[in-house]
Amino acid sequence: MEQGEIVLQWYRLCYTARQVDERAQRYIRGGKGWSYHARCSGHEGIQIALGMHFRANKDFLFPYYRDTATALAAGMTPYELMLNGLSKEKDPGSAGRHMSNHFSKPSIGIQNVSSCTGNQTPHAVGVARAIRYYGSDAISLCSQGDSSASEGYCYESFNGASRERLPVVFVIQNNGYGISVPTSEQTANPCVADNFIGLKYLHIVRCDGTDFFDSWRAVEEAVLYVKSQQGPAMVHAQCVRIGAHSNSDAQDLYRAKEEIELAQQQDPLVKLKKHVLETGLLKEKALAALEKKIDQELDEAAAKAESEPAADGKRVREFVEAPRYEPPVAEEDEKPTHEGDVEKLREAITRTLMEEFTRNDNTFLWGQDVASKDKGGVFNLTKGMLTRFGNKRIFNAPIAEDFIVGTANGMCRYNKDIRVVIEAAQFADYVWPAMEQIVEMSHEYWRTNGQFSPNVVLRLPSGGYITGGLYHSQNIEAIMSHLPGVRVVYPAFADDAAGLLRTAIRSNGMTFFLEPKHLYNRAESKGPIYGDDYAIAFGKGKVRRPGRDISVITYGNTVSMALQVAEKLAGEGREVEVFDLRSIKPLDVEGICASVRRTGKALVLHEDHRFNGIGGEVVAEIMEHCFMDLDAPVMRLCALDIPIGFAKTLENEILPSVEKIEVAMRELLQF
Repeated sequence: MEQGEIVLQWYRLCYTARQVDERAQRYIRGGKGWSYHARCSGHEGIQIALGMHFRANKDFLFPYYRDTATALAAGMTPYELMLNGLSKEKDPGSAGRHMSNHFSKPSIGIQNVSSCTGNQTPHAVGVARAIRYYGSDAISLCSQGDSSASEGYCYESFNGASRERLPVVFVIQNNGYGISVPTSEQTANPCVADNFIGLKYLHIVRCDGTDFFDSWRAVEEAVLYVKSQQGPAMVHAQCVRIGAHSNSDAQDLYRAKEEIELAQQQDPLVKLKKHVLETGLLKEKALAALEKKIDQELDEAAAKAESEPAADGKRVREFVEAPRYEPPVAEEDEKPTHEGDVEKLREAITRTLMEEFTRNDNTFLWGQDVASKDKGGVFNLTKGMLTRFGNKRIFNAPIAEDFIVGTANGMCRYNKDIRVVIEAAQFADYVWPAMEQIVEMSHEYWRTNGQFSPNVVLRLPSGGYITGGLYHSQNIEAIMSHLPGVRVVYPAFADDAAGLLRTAIRSNGMTFFLEPKHLYNRAESKGPIYGDDYAIAFGKGKVRRPGRDISVITYGNTVSMALQVAEKLAGEGREVEVFDLRSIKPLDVEGICASVRRTGKALVLHEDHRFNGIGGEVVAEIMEHCFMDLDAPVMRLCALDIPIGFAKTLENEILPSVEKIEVAMRELLQF
C-alpha cells in the first residue's frame, strides 16, 4: 500500500471511530444502550497503528475497553461494534454477556478481555509462549492504559515475557489519568514505560500517540524487534483524553477548563485532517464526500444493529461450565491391572501425570520448583517429568502466582488441544495472589459465549494435620467452589486421585485438583492400580462403608478418620455409612440423599472452617430433599472458625480429630 493510501486509510478509520464514539453517546442519552462507554478520542493515532499491524487469523490481539479504533483497524466492522454496544445476541464477542465497549471477535483472534484493568497482560504472555513453542511467526499484541501498568500482574507479565524473550508487543496508552487520578499519583515516572527500563531484552519505544506517523513508526519498530526473536517490546504512546474517562465520569470536577481545551487542540483527527488537506491527498470537497459516505454507512450499520434481537435471557445457563470428559467405562466396571498391587496417593498422581503427558503432546506443566533437575515440586510429585518430557513442556515459574495462572489461561488460546497443568501455588494457602486471574478464568467460557475455555488443571496441596500452621494448613475449596464455572475435586485415596486427575486433564475448562498432602504417603490412602484410561466422572461420590444407622458425609483428610471411628462402632453393633464426596463441585446430591434416606441421620464432616464451608451446602441439600426422611437434626463437625495454629497442641484443638468425630457420632446415634 502506498503511503498516501495508508494515510487515507488512517483517516477513514479515525473518522469512523470518532463517529462511533458520538453515536454511542447518543444511544446513552436516549437510554437505548451502550451503558458503559469509554471514548477512544485522543488515542486514535496509536490505536490505528496497532490495529493495522494485527493480522487476522494469525496474530492474537488483546484490546482494552478504550480500543474502539484498534478494533476497527484490526478488522471489526462498525456493525459489529454496535452489536456489542447495544448488547445484542449477535455480538461476535459475547452475545451481550460482556460490557458494552469491550470489543472482541475471537473468531479472527481479537480476544475477549475482561474489565479488570490490565488483566490481559499475562494472557498475552501465555499465548506468546505457545507461539514460540509451536514455531509460529504470529505475535501477541496487548493494549492497555497507563494506570493499569501499576498492577502487580502487569509487572509480572513484563518481567516474565522479558525473561523468556517472548514475541509479545505491549502497548501503553498514556492519557495522563487513571479515571481522575493523574499519572503523577500513579507512578514515579511520567513516562510509564521508564518503570520497566531495567528489564533485560525488553525493547521500549516511545511515541506521540496523537501523531499517526510517529505511532506507525513506533509500532512497526516494536513488531520488527519482536519478529527478530530478541524479546518482547513495549510501546509507550503519549495520548490525550478528549472527554471524560467514561460516560459515568464528571471530568470537570478534577480537570481545569484550560486543560480540557488544550487536550482538544491536540485532537488526532483534526491534525490528520489538516495533513490530508495540506498535502493535497484530498481536496475539501472530496474529504467532505468521504465523511458523508462514512456517515451513511454508519447509519445503515446502526439501523441494522438496532433491528437485531437483544441478548437472549433464556440462554444464560449455556456455557457456564466447559464440557467435561465422560469416561467411557463406568468406575465400578473397571478392574485393577495387577490384582493385589497398591500405590500411595502421591505415586498415583505422578503416574497419572506421566501417562497423560505421554498420551497428549500438547500438555504442559509449570509452577514453582517443578523442574529443578531431580526435584519435582515441594513434595516431589512431578519428579521425573522434566527428564522424560523436557524443559519446553515442564518448566519452573517465578514466585508469581498471578503469572502462573494467567499465562496458563493465555497459552490455551493458541489451540483447543492444549492442556495445562499448573502447581498454582506450592501450598493451597499461597494461591491468594492469583485470585484475580482465577476469577477471570472462571467466567471466560460463559463470557465468550462458549468460544473459548481455558483448559487448565490447578493442582494445589491442601489441608492440615502436618503442623504447618498458617499458609501451610488451610483449605480453599469453599471459596473456589463459590465461583460459577469451576470444578473442585478432593480425592482421599490413590485410585480416586488417578481417576479424577485423568478426567480433569481430559476435560475442557478449569478444575481445582486439591490434594490432601497429609495423605500423600500414608497407608490409609493407598489404593489399587488401574490402567492408563481409568477415569472417574465428576459429580460422583462413593460409599466407602455401607451402614444403616447414620450417614457421615465427608471428603479429604477426614474420610479415613470417619472410617476408623466407624470400624470401632461396628464392634458395638452400630453400622455407620461413610460417604466420600470426592467431587465437591459438582456435588453428588443424588448420592448424598440416597445415603441419608438409608440411615435417617447425617453428620457432615470436613476439616475446613464451619462458617460458609462446604458442609453448609450439603446440609442445605439434605434439608431440601430429605427433610421427611430425617430422624434427627443434621449435624456438622468442622474446624473451628480460627486460623490454623502452628503448634501441634493448637492444631489439635482447631481441627477435627478421631476423638471429636467419635463424640459427634455417638451424640447423633443417641438422638
